Amino acid sequence: MRIFIFSIVLVLLSACSTMYPNQSVKGQVFPSITGQTLEQNELNIPADLNQEAVLLLIGYKQNSQFDIDRWLIGLDMTNTLVDVYELPTIQGMFPRMFSTVIDNGMRKGIPKELWKGVVTVYEDGEKVQAFTGNENGNNARVVLLNQDGLVVYFYDRGFSVQALNELRELL
Repeated sequence: MRIFIFSIVLVLLSACSTMYPNQSVKGQVFPSITGQTLEQNELNIPADLNQEAVLLLIGYKQNSQFDIDRWLIGLDMTNTLVDVYELPTIQGMFPRMFSTVIDNGMRKGIPKELWKGVVTVYEDGEKVQAFTGNENGNNARVVLLNQDGLVVYFYDRGFSVQALNELRELL
C-alpha cells in the first residue's frame, strides 16, 4: 500500500512541473539558490561554495539518480579530485508539501556520511530547471562551477566516458 501511495505522489509531482527547453549554460553565472543538505543544514549555492572548482550533479527526477551514480562511479574510478554535490531539484508547491517524506526516503537509501553532499532544492527548483532546461529529465545536469559561480563545464546528455574525460581536462 505504501508503494502505491508513493507512486501516486511521484506521478502527481511530475504532472505539476513546467517544461523548459534544454540549453547550454556554459559561461553563465549559476543562479543564487538555497537548499538543505540531508544533514538539515542550509546551503546557499554558489555563495557557500568557496572552492576553486565545485561539481554539481543536478537531478530533476528520481530516475536521474542512475545517471548521477554513473558520474560518481566514473569520478571515483578515475581518482578525479573535485568537491561534488548532488542536487535533487524539484519544482512546485506540491513537492514542498512532501519534502520531509522525500528527504526521509533519500536518507534511507544514502549512507549517512554522504548526507552533507546531498542538497535538496525545493523552493528554488523551478529557477534551476529554467536555467538549464529540464527536457530528458532522467539525465543529470553536470555543472562545474569556478570560485566565482561561473559555469565552466555543462553536460546534460547522460553519462559518457568522453564527457568525463572533457571534465577531467578542465580540472
